[in-house]
Amino acid sequence: MEFLVQSGRIYQVDEKGKTVAEVTFPEEIPGVLNLNHTFVDESLRGQGVAGKLMQAVVDYAKAQGKQISPTCSYAVKWFEKHGEYQSLLNKSKL
Repeated sequence: MEFLVQSGRIYQVDEKGKTVAEVTFPEEIPGVLNLNHTFVDESLRGQGVAGKLMQAVVDYAKAQGKQISPTCSYAVKWFEKHGEYQSLLNKSKL
């Protein structure tokens, strides 16, 4: 599965150009990405796409030397289950 990356956004489009998976993470304070939205189209649900989006954000943050502040409910739960990424979390509230 290949994702497209833009500033503050990682996403996937279908053959018609429709966004079918997306995670957004604006840098609201310097060095901290606010992971604020996760979307997966019904056609892709149950295939682990949301988890792959989370992994893509983690990899992006590491590469950019950024921390993550998850505010999207899915992202909050994902980080709770993946303790190995706690060092990436920003402890202050956005």
